[in-house]
Amino acid sequence: MTIKLPEGMTREDVKLNYEMTAPKWRENPDLIRKNYLYDAENGVGGGVYLWKEKSHALKWHGAEFRKKVMEIYGSEPESQFFETPIVVDNLIGEISKD
Repeated sequence: MTIKLPEGMTREDVKLNYEMTAPKWRENPDLIRKNYLYDAENGVGGGVYLWKEKSHALKWHGAEFRKKVMEIYGSEPESQFFETPIVVDNLIGEISKD
């Protein structure tokens, strides 16, 4: 999911917003992992989410989520969906397969 950031929003501003939402995502029972994204050159933020099922992504990125993103960043989030049949996780030393 990507978000066009407002003009003038700094990396620190974005990071503060991310830090405020991270605990909520940590408690989400359907989320396996989230990597927050920031691209200063193109003014884009967002996240890469690894969900247990696509239906979970659709559930948690519904109207309420999209409204919140619009309030904070002033733009609609854009989503793309991919299957992840294999995940290499070097932090925990595992390769996960669906």
